This record gives sequence, C-alpha cells and structure tokens, in this order.
Amino acid sequence: MNARTRIAAGALTATLALGATGCALDGGKATQPLLDAPKGAINKQPMDIVVMSDGFSNVGAKCDGPNRVYVIFHGDDKYGSVAVAPNDPRCTTR
Repeated sequence: MNARTRIAAGALTATLALGATGCALDGGKATQPLLDAPKGAINKQPMDIVVMSDGFSNVGAKCDGPNRVYVIFHGDDKYGSVAVAPNDPRCTTR
C-alpha cells in the first residue's frame, strides 16, 4: 500500500469514527428508539380488511374523521402505501 492510499484510508477511518461518535451522542433514535413525536387523538375504530388472493396486496380501510383511509400491504413485508378519500360519505354516517 503506498503512502497516498494509507493517508486516504486513515482519513476515511477517522471520518467514520467521528461520525459514529456524533450519532451516538446526539440522543437520537440510536440511543432512544422510542422517542417519537407527541401523540394526538388515537383512532381505535375497527378497520375493514380486504384479503386478496396469494401474490396480491391486501387492503385495509377505515374512517378518520370525514376521510376514508386505505392502507395497502402485502403480508408482513416492510413496504405498503396509503391513499385517502376525502369527505367520504361512508365516514359521515357513522
């Protein structure tokens, strides 16, 4: 390894070490994993679930105020999506 490579490797190591130390000391998610934003009202109303055939995403829907909220998910996977139908008539009659 030549001198230029050793200097670059040393600089990279120092940068990573300082970055890791800074992340550990900021009191953020790494050290306080449940430090979330304050909670407002909690909606515990039941959700309508649409279970699709294997290979297709499932859908959950519920009212949140006057809006119908749809959550699309696929099993226990980490991804999903959200859609909102504003002023849905089904939500104003409940």
